[in-house]
Amino acid sequence: QVQLVESGGGLVQPGGSLRLSCAASRSISSPNTMGWYRQIPGNERELVARISSGGITNYADSMKGRFTISRDNTKNTVYLQMNNLESEDTAVYSCDLRNRFGEYWGQGTQVTVSS
Repeated sequence: QVQLVESGGGLVQPGGSLRLSCAASRSISSPNTMGWYRQIPGNERELVARISSGGITNYADSMKGRFTISRDNTKNTVYLQMNNLESEDTAVYSCDLRNRFGEYWGQGTQVTVSS
């Protein structure tokens, strides 16, 4: 079973940037989709962005312009570049993988935006 490990979270000031990474433990069969989600305390988990193995991206409307998802299939890794962060972006960010074998989740990484 593939495992996903997120990294890159932490504390950042408003207006700052972070780059999250999510690495799969082994090669991923295609086609597949990898995505980033976030959960703010007290809220349901929400989609941030998704990217297919062919590079097609999909963003939540509120994330467009500040967040960029990308992937490196040679490294089995998906990235989330987050710019101009706001306090409202504070959340646990998790990645997922969907392919013909099922859906897999990482454990998440905390992002805190605060001065």
